[in-house]
Amino acid sequence: MLTFDHIALATETLEAGVAHVEAALGVPLAGGGQHPLMATHNRLLGLGDLYFEVIAIDPAAPAPAFPRWFDLDRFAGRPRLTNWICRTDDLEAALAACPPGTGTPVALARGDLRWRMAVPETGILPFTNAFPALIEWQGSLHPVQRLPDSGLRLRRLEIASPDAPALTAALAPLINDPRVVIVPGEPAMRASFDTPSGLRVLE
Repeated sequence: MLTFDHIALATETLEAGVAHVEAALGVPLAGGGQHPLMATHNRLLGLGDLYFEVIAIDPAAPAPAFPRWFDLDRFAGRPRLTNWICRTDDLEAALAACPPGTGTPVALARGDLRWRMAVPETGILPFTNAFPALIEWQGSLHPVQRLPDSGLRLRRLEIASPDAPALTAALAPLINDPRVVIVPGEPAMRASFDTPSGLRVLE
């Protein structure tokens, strides 16, 4: 029902997040823009069948009257991986199979890209943000078609959760991607990438 779509790294400022990722992975980010409804902005990196997103609150945009996605209103500290996003062709059906609190569909657009995203009322996804955010792309356009291929490929996304058994059970009927590994531990994410210069890691 779900397909791994992209990974998000949150940051207090977009500039700091971009610099952090480019230094860690050794390649420049490309693409991205503003999300006026959420008062956020991003930069992107193509990973073949996936993409990578650096996202931050946009200081030039008026704050929304509701919590932003990806729990960004509570974010502080160093740039770090905070979320993974899965796509579906039927957002309502996917939400019915997901834990309570996964979100309510919200329609969004940027340029000619159109999508619907399940946004939690609190901004916080189940399992302390370890559960994936859900997205339904509208039409045939997808960011990976627009992004230059960085030459990087995701080898492994390790998601640590104190509720690892319950998270694994919740995900089992929804997605089977060998790159995603759930482990016990304090909430954290760690991504390993194969790059032209060898293995690189982001946390």
